[in-house]
Amino acid sequence: MVSGIQAVPPAGDSPFPTLPADDAGAPRPPAPPGSASPAPAARKKGRSKLVLAGAAVVAALGVAYAAGLLLDHAEVPKGTTVAGVDIGGISRQEAVNRLDQGLGRRVDAPMTVRVAGEQHELKPSVVGLDVDVDASVRQAAGRDYNPVSVIGSLFGGSREAEAEIVTDREKLRAALESLAGESGAEQDGMIRFEAGKAVPVPGKPHRAVDVNKSVTALADAYRARTETGASAAVELPSTVRQPAVDQAEIDEALKEFAEPAMSGLVTVRTDPARTISFSPENSLPKFLSMKAVNGKLVDTYDLKVLKSLYGGVFDGVLIERGNGSKTPVSPQDVAGALREALRSTDPAGRTVTIDTTP
Repeated sequence: MVSGIQAVPPAGDSPFPTLPADDAGAPRPPAPPGSASPAPAARKKGRSKLVLAGAAVVAALGVAYAAGLLLDHAEVPKGTTVAGVDIGGISRQEAVNRLDQGLGRRVDAPMTVRVAGEQHELKPSVVGLDVDVDASVRQAAGRDYNPVSVIGSLFGGSREAEAEIVTDREKLRAALESLAGESGAEQDGMIRFEAGKAVPVPGKPHRAVDVNKSVTALADAYRARTETGASAAVELPSTVRQPAVDQAEIDEALKEFAEPAMSGLVTVRTDPARTISFSPENSLPKFLSMKAVNGKLVDTYDLKVLKSLYGGVFDGVLIERGNGSKTPVSPQDVAGALREALRSTDPAGRTVTIDTTP
């Protein structure tokens, strides 16, 4: 102390310890006694290697993608299959021919269906099912820029394109409704002709095709068969149906047609020399029946059996037609004459002459 004033020591001779500065220049607090000084942070070399590896992979994939595009010049990309048939790496027309041959019988072979225990066969072309081979190839053709597909084609990879299935739902529905009618015809109520008499057969509830559900089920089954080649029987959905012909219709048909039809001999002729008679006991039941049409019983004739019964009776007889031509007597002409005669119970009315010059 000089003259009462305390002397300030020089900077290097300060009696107080100097705190170390942090990165921002601020002094850091002293480390606790006995603790070690922190080691400098290590450089993150692993992250750099991962970045380089990723870049290499991306570059390799880019080269592979470019190579795949350059090497595949076909109209249908390599590795393309439709319903398991390889059509890749060739022109569209070649692909159409190969697919058509590869699908083979999958397209038009009859399909077996079961309805309420009964088995039937349906031909796809008849019920409105088909495969449009040209459309299938057209859909599968063209450049595929998907990297997975392009690169995969270099290593034998494949891509599956769907077959173009044609479904005429209106035609399919009509076929199924016909099938439902056939399977339930004997349960719908009818009149059966036996030796000398007409026998009414009441209808009863029965199981038949559920048309609405079966349209979808059959279309799906056809697609599955096209894609896999498996051809198992298709169980069609069914539903309980009430008889299409009720008892009142049976009673009316019995009175108006069936009983008169079996009341005695019926004769058809073109002239006195050409005459044929049919009896209720022997011939009429062989070709005559009544079938349900829109809830009504309608008389029906087996024309082939009818022709065999009258044989050559009308050979040489010509009928002048409305257009001026003349043609031989046909089974339809004989059935038309019978329809008129069978409704009569008068013996005179049960003989009818076919007019050859109407």
